[in-house]
Amino acid sequence: MSYMATVTLRIPDALDEALSRQCSAAGVSKSDILREALRRYLLVGEFRSLREQLVERAQSRGLFTDDDVFAALGKD
Repeated sequence: MSYMATVTLRIPDALDEALSRQCSAAGVSKSDILREALRRYLLVGEFRSLREQLVERAQSRGLFTDDDVFAALGKD
């Protein structure tokens, strides 16, 4: 059985109105849209963190551009 946490979110009235319009147009609930938006936000944060780590590793190995990477892979 899967449980879900409940989160209370305060947003400005204008944002709530825009969210309500979007929900009506898409035929989905506010929770669905906010859940998806939060999921994407967290994935972007994870991607940025991993990218930063990989860029540091690449640069420490002398790889600064796409051309450097392709040359290292023998695809230049």
